[in-house]
Amino acid sequence: MNALALGLLAALCWGIHDLAVRYVSQSVSVIASLMAVLVSGAVLQLGLVAMMGEFDPIPGTALISAIAAGGCYLLAGISMFAAFQRGPVRLVAPLVSSYPILSVSLAIWRGASVSPLHWLAVIAIGAGVSIVAAKSERDTTAYPAAGPTAVLSLIAAVGFAAAFALGQYATELSNEYSVSLVGRLAAISALGVIALAFRRSIWPGPRALPLLCVMGVLDAVAILSVIAAGGLPNAQFASVAASVFGLLTVVLAWAVLHEEMVPRQWLGCFVAFAGIGYLAL
Repeated sequence: MNALALGLLAALCWGIHDLAVRYVSQSVSVIASLMAVLVSGAVLQLGLVAMMGEFDPIPGTALISAIAAGGCYLLAGISMFAAFQRGPVRLVAPLVSSYPILSVSLAIWRGASVSPLHWLAVIAIGAGVSIVAAKSERDTTAYPAAGPTAVLSLIAAVGFAAAFALGQYATELSNEYSVSLVGRLAAISALGVIALAFRRSIWPGPRALPLLCVMGVLDAVAILSVIAAGGLPNAQFASVAASVFGLLTVVLAWAVLHEEMVPRQWLGCFVAFAGIGYLAL
């Protein structure tokens, strides 16, 4: 399987996962939800490692990168869960999945020349998100202020971009199963410390647990797919292709959760994701 196919698999898994986040976050705390997702995903990854016998010693540099990736992924997860808890999906999903913009920013920082079309794509993403975020007259649902929601979404985007870059770098030095498992265990440990420090429960309750376990499996498959691309040609295609998960989430939220979308918001959504898609070229 090539890097692009792995990225599309990740997009499918995360699209469904994020729809479930919006649903479950209305009744379960962010910390309890995320802990259940991380732990259930870790169980799947540990089973894969045991079955394939892929848990080889990880070189020091790769170990540090994997742990750092887990920390960045935890930051992204907390921010994303909090953003989806506030809603709406049509605002959160495009912003979270806009992390390819960071690739352009990094390229500029390293001295690479960026074409006017790339700048146009970045502008299109911003314009599309602005159109989508505007409340339509037909939408009577009350959401919290959009400013903090947008900030949380952008923090999640930064966290995902850093986690993918660090994870793929670690995969170049070790195998993807070990790297992914170490990163997830690091995230679980850090989240446990946070829960203890703030005296928050990590038990989501029996009603939400089955859905959270399914979400954990989807999340584990997605992150493993992106990290596994680290050893393939054009590894960056995986993380960028995975960014289209936001479009799937928006469509699912409209179809399943009945979030109101007027024609101009659909247009803004597709403009934003067209810009994201161009950055993948």
